[in-house]
Order: sequence, then C-alpha cells, then structure tokens
Amino acid sequence: MRNGTVFMENGQPLGEELLNIAPEQFEIIEREAKIVDADFRTESVSYGKDVLRRFLRDRVTVTAAVIILVIVAMALIGPNISPYTYLEQNREMQNMPPRIPVLENIGICDGTRVLNIKKSSMEEYGPYIKESLGETTTSSAFGTSTMYRVKVDMYAYKGIPDQYFWFGSDVLGRDIFARLWQGTRISLILALVVVAVNLSVGLIVGAICGYYGGWIDMVIQRLMDIIWNIPSLPLTILLIMLFGSGLLPLALAFCLTGWMGTANSVRMQFYRYKGREYVLASRTMGASDMRLMFRHILPNAIGTLITSCALSVPGVVFQEAGLAYLGLGIQAPNPSIGMMLSDGQKVLLDYPSQLVFPGVVIVLLMLAFNLLGNGLRDAFNPSLRQ
Repeated sequence: MRNGTVFMENGQPLGEELLNIAPEQFEIIEREAKIVDADFRTESVSYGKDVLRRFLRDRVTVTAAVIILVIVAMALIGPNISPYTYLEQNREMQNMPPRIPVLENIGICDGTRVLNIKKSSMEEYGPYIKESLGETTTSSAFGTSTMYRVKVDMYAYKGIPDQYFWFGSDVLGRDIFARLWQGTRISLILALVVVAVNLSVGLIVGAICGYYGGWIDMVIQRLMDIIWNIPSLPLTILLIMLFGSGLLPLALAFCLTGWMGTANSVRMQFYRYKGREYVLASRTMGASDMRLMFRHILPNAIGTLITSCALSVPGVVFQEAGLAYLGLGIQAPNPSIGMMLSDGQKVLLDYPSQLVFPGVVIVLLMLAFNLLGNGLRDAFNPSLRQ
C-alpha cells in the first residue's frame, strides 16, 4: 500500500470492485482431513556402512576383490595341495606339459605336446601318438627329409600315465604349480611387509609435517627431497652386496623411499582438516596434540590411506618381479613370480606354458589390485568418481 492505494504483486493497483466485496460473498472452505507432518523414518546409516554399500554396488570392484581373495587363498594352500614340493627335482620329468584333471577330457591341458619327428623315430613314439597333424619337408646340406608333425602323450611316453603336473614342470623337473603359488606367497608377503612399514613411517612423518607445519615441515620436506633423488637400482644392488639376496635387502630398498608417498598424502590431509571448526573447538577445550592428530584429524584421512595401500601392493609386486627378472631379487632355490617369468622367457618358443601361467597370475594381481584401489577411492569419496 502506498499513499492509501493497495497494489498487487505485479504492481497493478486493486480495483474498487475487489476492495468493496461484501462479507456475504465470502465462502469459508475447510479441509475435513487433518493436516499433519509426515512421519519420516529411515535406517540410521553410519559412514562405514555407507562405504560398504557403495563398495558392494560396484560389481567390478567386488569381482577384483574376489580375484584377490582367490589368489591369496591359493598362495596359502597351493603349495600344500600339490603332490610335489616346490624344491623337489626330477630330471627325468623335465619340461613336462601341463595336465589338469577334468580339463584333459576336453582337450585342454591334456599332457600332450606337438613334436616334429623323423620317420625313423616313429617306432619310438608310435604307441603314444594321439593325433597326426601332417607332414613337412625340410632341406639341408645333407639333403631333404620328411618330418611328421604329431601330438604325443608325454606322460604315457615317460611311463607316468597316472601322474599330473597341473601347470607342467620346468627344466629341472620341478612342479610349476607348487613353485608358482610359493612364489606368489613370497611376493605377497614382501608387498604386505613393505606396505605396512611405509604406512607406519609415512603416517607418523606426514602427521608431524601437516599438523605442526612451519620450519619442521620445511626441514623434513627438504630431507625427503634428498632421499627421493637417490637412484633405486644402485641402492638395491648395494643392499644386496651388504646383506645378500633375499627378502631383507628388497624390503629395505622398497621402504627407504616408499614411505614418502604416504607421508605426502597424510600431510595434505592434515593441512586440509586441521583448521576445521571441530578441531579448533577441541583445541579450545584443552585437547592434546596427540588427541587432535589421531582422534579428530586422522579418521578423515583413513579412506585415502586405505586406497593408497591397495594401490601400493601391485607396485611392490611388479618391482620385485622386475628385479628378479634382472637377477637381483629372490634367488634360487626359492621361487618368485619374477624369477619364474625370467626362466619361462628363456624357453618361451619351446615350452610357452612355463611363461603363460606366471604371466597370468601377475597380470591378474596387477589388474585386480588397481581396480580394487579405484573402487575403494570411489566408495570412500564419491565426489572423486569419474
């Protein structure tokens, strides 16, 4: 109302006919049903339960977790369920093809090998030939010769028709199945030890840097820069020369620089949360630095740390495999995935199965742990989902 004139919301003045409506023209409308607030009830969901629900909804992540559990279970029980030990040698049974029960009935891993043999050798292999694949003619300085390409049952030929090497045997007649899972066990133990040490050291250093800041953070960061620039391969060789081959020098080499990534992640999280209102309120009420760091700030960084640890495991396994491939990792007679890849590469053209099985295991480990890490990241922090 301005100057005695009533205006509507759109700025138009009300007409006289609307301002002078008689009282009897009004009609009171009442709702018979009572209007009440809706009774809204739902389940109380904690942060951990919400994370678990998001994790279980991601089928790719759940599949990756199942693959990891299967590989870990086989690493624990695989060497024990094999009829042979991982150190047992039998030169008469060297380079045997894989033979797996049930699968052999459908022509997969049936213990056969394709050979090119001369006609003069047909009598030796004749009773054990399962299928003839044709003939080939080869020429040399001594003339031409006809080679018969046949599929031979090597287990019957060796006189052990009732025995099984599930993944075959190597050049020394050792069971690849038992050695593969023993090597996987060693690689996973090394990875877990390295991740645990890196997490502990990185958590303490990162918390101190992020919480106190200032000159403490600057000094520690400069020391980390110096350590970070130490070449890893010469350092590993030096440690092997000092301590010998085995898990100890590898663990030391991976831990001397591996903790710095975790420390930087924790440091960033502490810088992010140490100025929040609940932290300031707790400090005002007299909470100690340790309580503020590990009771109020650290829980907010748990998701990042778990994701970082899951992504670190395949990195350690891959580094150990690379060093073992170069002859700097676990030494014989103890197996590792990298050592088996190196041995299988030497006989790849003649016995490809010796490289295929370790390769499949390390590929599954790498993919599964990376997918698990990405799934955990999305579960703990859905805002990072791409």
